[in-house]
Amino acid sequence: MYNIRLIFILGLVFLCSFQQIVAQVNYLNRLELNDTSKIDLPRWEKEGTALKVTFGSVDETYRRNCVPEAGLTPQVKLTAWKGERVNLQIVVWSLQNLKNITIIPKDLSFKKNKISHEAINVYPVRYVLTDLYLDGCGYRKNDTIPFSLAPDMLDNNDTFSITGKSARPVWISINVPADAKPGVYNGAIEIKAKGRFKRRLRYTLDVQNRVLSKPAEWRFHLDLWQHPWSIARVEKVKPWSEEHLEALRQNLTMLAEAGQKCITTTIINDPWGGQTLDPYGSMVEWRKTTDGSWIYDFTLFDQWVELAMSCGIKEQINCYSMIPWSNAFQYFDEGSNSLKVLKAEPGSEAFNAHWRPFLLAFREHLQNKGWLNMTCIAMDERKLNDMLSMINLLKETTPELKIAFAGNVHPELVNDVYDLCTFIDPAIDSGALTQRLKKQWPSTFYVCCSKPQHPNNFTFSPTAENTLMGWYAAAAGYNGFLRWAFNSWGKDPERDSRFTAWPAGDTYLVYPGARSSIRFERLREGIQDFEKIRILREALQKEDSETAKAKLARLSSQLKTFTLTNVTADSAADLVNDAKKLLNELSK
Repeated sequence: MYNIRLIFILGLVFLCSFQQIVAQVNYLNRLELNDTSKIDLPRWEKEGTALKVTFGSVDETYRRNCVPEAGLTPQVKLTAWKGERVNLQIVVWSLQNLKNITIIPKDLSFKKNKISHEAINVYPVRYVLTDLYLDGCGYRKNDTIPFSLAPDMLDNNDTFSITGKSARPVWISINVPADAKPGVYNGAIEIKAKGRFKRRLRYTLDVQNRVLSKPAEWRFHLDLWQHPWSIARVEKVKPWSEEHLEALRQNLTMLAEAGQKCITTTIINDPWGGQTLDPYGSMVEWRKTTDGSWIYDFTLFDQWVELAMSCGIKEQINCYSMIPWSNAFQYFDEGSNSLKVLKAEPGSEAFNAHWRPFLLAFREHLQNKGWLNMTCIAMDERKLNDMLSMINLLKETTPELKIAFAGNVHPELVNDVYDLCTFIDPAIDSGALTQRLKKQWPSTFYVCCSKPQHPNNFTFSPTAENTLMGWYAAAAGYNGFLRWAFNSWGKDPERDSRFTAWPAGDTYLVYPGARSSIRFERLREGIQDFEKIRILREALQKEDSETAKAKLARLSSQLKTFTLTNVTADSAADLVNDAKKLLNELSK
C-alpha cells in the first residue's frame, strides 16, 4: 500500500511539473511563429544533452534554431555612471526539449557596499517575424519577401522553457542607483533548470564617480510619436475607458523613463491619411452650429495631455495637424445633423476661414490650462509653399503658438519653426544649426522607411544602430531624435513586425503590455551616452586645464567617426564600442 501511495504521489508531482512545462512551451509557441530556416542537426548534436548557458554580446542577434557562436564569453566587465542603466545579454540553448528555466540575479557587492538584485531586471527575449530592407517605402507583398525570425521583444515572464534544438537570449538591465558608492562590484546571475541544472555566471560592474541625471532632466529632445487608439485595439478595451487609460499610463511611463519630451496629440481626424492599421481620431470635437459659428470640445485633448504629464512627459505638446496629408477636415454639422468634410488647400480662403476661429479658441483654452508656451502646431513632411502659407496664417492670428516640423531641409523654415526635425540625409546647414542651438530650440534628426538602410531601427537592423542614434546626434550637433512610431502596431505585433508598406519594425519600437524591446533599450542607451557626453564636456570646459583640453580634443576626434559614410551593416557596433571605451576612460 505504501509503495502504491508513493508511486501515486510521485506520478502526481511529475504530472503537475510536466503540465507547467507544457504550459510554458505553449505560451512561447503562442507568441512566436515557426522558424522555417534549415536546422543544422549535426551541429546541434555536437552540443550534447546538457543545457548550455553563457554571456553573449548585446550587439549580436542570436537566431532561434542556430547554435550560438558569436560574441560568447564566460565573464563580462561592465562600466557605468551612477544613475545609469546598463545592459547585458545571456544565451541559453539546448538540444533537448522542455527545459524549465529561471534566471536569478544576485546582489552586486563591493567591499561593504551592495547594489540590490531588485535593481536588476530579467527579460527572456521573444522572436518576431522580420523581413528585408529592399527598396524601403512602398507596398510590400509579404509572401514575396524573404522573412526570418528576429529576437526583439522583452518578455516579463519570470520562468520559461525552450524547445529542443533552439536558443533563447535573455536580456538583463541593471539600474545603477544614483547614490551607489563608486567601485568595482562583483555580481552573479544564477540559472536554474528545474531538478537538473544549476549554473552561475559572474560579472563585474565598475561604477564610476560620476552621476547621470534623471531622465526627466535629460536635455536630449526625444520625440517618439504615440498612438493611443492602437493600444485600445490590441488590448481589446474601449477607447478612453478606465482600462484603456491604465494601459496608456503603463506605455507613457515607459516612454517618460527614456526621456521623452513630446506629447503627440491630434486636433483633427486622421492627420496622416490612414497610413496606420488603426485610424487616428481627433482629440478635439469640431461642431458647426446652425448660425455658422463653431464650438470646440477639448475634453479628450485635455484628458490625454494631463495623463501624459502625470506620467512624466511635460515639456512639449505637438498638435497634428493644420496640414494633413489629405487636406481634408472633418466636422459635425448641426444643420444637417451629420459629419461633413471640408477640402481646402493651405493658403486658400476656405482654409484660412476654417482655421482662424479654431486658433483663437485654442489659444484661449491653452492659456487657461497654462499650456500655451509649450504647445506646437505640428506638421509632417509637408510642401514648402503649404508650410509658408500656414506660417503666415499663424503669425497673423495666433503668433504665440509655436511650430513643429519634420521633413526635408528648407532654409526658409529655419528661423520660423521652433521644433525643427530634418531628415538625416542631407543634414541641416551647420551654421543654421548652431544659431538654432544658441536659441535652445529643438533641432533634431529622423530616419524612416525610405532611407537610410543604415543606421535605422528596423527589427532586422544591427542592434547597435539604435545606440548609434545618440552618438550621431552628438557628433552632428543635433540635440535630439524623432521616430514616427512608438507603438503604431500591426495586426499581430507580438509575433509579426511586418506591415504593408514599410520594412519590418518601422511602425513600432515597443510591444503590447508595456513590454520593451532590444531596439528601444539600445536607443535609450544611446540617449544616455549623449547625456554623458554633454555632462563630461561641461565639466571639462569648466576645468580649463591642458589636461581637460586634451580630453575634449580626444572626444571631439572620436565623434568625427560618426558619419553616414562610416555606418554600414557591420560597422555600427565597432563605432559605438570604440567610442564607449574612450568615454569610460575620460570619465575616470
